[in-house]
Amino acid sequence: MLTHDQTQSILQLIHKQVVPAIGCTEPAAVALCAARARQLLGTTPEHIELWLSANILKNAMGVGIPGTNRVGLPIAIALGVLIGRPERELEVLCEITPEAVTQAEQFINEGRISIHLEENDPDKLYIRALVTTGDNDAEAIIKGSHTHFVSERAPGQAPQATDSQPSGTDSQPSGDDSCSPDLNMRMVYDFATTTPVDELRFILEAKRLNEAAAEDGLRENRGHQLGKTMCSPLGKGIMGDGIFSKILSKTSCACDARMSGAMVSVMTNSGSGNQGICTTMPVVVFAEENHNTEEELIRALILSNLTAIYIKQHLGPLSALCGCVVASTGSSVGITLLMGGNYEQICYSVKNMIANLTGMICDGAKPSCSLKLTTGVSTAVMSAMMAMQHKYVSSLEGIIDDDVDQSIRNLVAIGRDSMNATDRCVLDIMTHKGNKPSANKG
Repeated sequence: MLTHDQTQSILQLIHKQVVPAIGCTEPAAVALCAARARQLLGTTPEHIELWLSANILKNAMGVGIPGTNRVGLPIAIALGVLIGRPERELEVLCEITPEAVTQAEQFINEGRISIHLEENDPDKLYIRALVTTGDNDAEAIIKGSHTHFVSERAPGQAPQATDSQPSGTDSQPSGDDSCSPDLNMRMVYDFATTTPVDELRFILEAKRLNEAAAEDGLRENRGHQLGKTMCSPLGKGIMGDGIFSKILSKTSCACDARMSGAMVSVMTNSGSGNQGICTTMPVVVFAEENHNTEEELIRALILSNLTAIYIKQHLGPLSALCGCVVASTGSSVGITLLMGGNYEQICYSVKNMIANLTGMICDGAKPSCSLKLTTGVSTAVMSAMMAMQHKYVSSLEGIIDDDVDQSIRNLVAIGRDSMNATDRCVLDIMTHKGNKPSANKG
């Protein structure tokens, strides 16, 4: 059983890692950094210069910016400078208006934005914004997680460190941080199944927000309309209209809306809206179709989200491994719990997921992420079904170990370390295929 202190620190961790965001979190984080630098400057800058890690660049190139009908970093940066509200963190662009978009486009067309690849800092999540007006300048740096400012400098002042490096970055996780307990799968399960349910009820906000995003994706023609296509007569004719197809379509609808730039908030997980959608929607839909109780749904959502947080503690917020691998592993264990699975069967579902999806690359946030989420979620359902029949990938096969936590560490070793060369190759391809973003493109 968990101690009271362990329970409270895990609650703090979930509250920190499961937060709302408008739009993709990478351009939102860049907009946040730009908005904070502008706030420190005290006036609208004449010029803004940014240095971004490769993973930030990769995830911000092709994704829609809410309320703009535009994609990519320049429009997000300009809006962050002009109307961004840094106190809202990943909802920094909550006050976008058509007038603001027009002003932002003019800001871009005047050549006032410069974007560079950060060459020196090794962190995969690094954003530095330098804003200047006349002889005055100000600077803000985000590092390690999407809202974590590590340094700020107002005009005429020396840089001020704002906080220490958080756990959950590329460095090894710290079990000493009271807000970031060093988890294992047994702790995750015990927390989700034994904590008083009233202390967990907050997770239903993830259900509310992400269901609303799915409804938007079904109502409008968003992105590649994958979710909407699966709900069409053609989709139902091929996929049917059962629990499986509903899980896939509603998850895809939410992703379609978010990646195309719909002005909707989603509940994120570990700094990713798509991961938040993937840890939430499959569990919500299965619980509804399976007639589970509200308490069962709450505990399954906590198990799903905390499993993803556990894996990301070690993997880091950004990597070459597609986030749907982590998030759909969470949804698989959540669905297994809703099926009546015990701890042993939940471990089986984790092993089945790792054996199948390891190696799926992240090639940036974009509308086609809905395809990857659908791949991950379909595997999640199959893995849960196998686990309930005591069918699982054994330690004789591939990277799976008898110990579930070692299996997770094997996944992390591949995604965090061994795929670094893949990450560089993906970015090189993305930036040399004729549509390299510039400050002159919205």
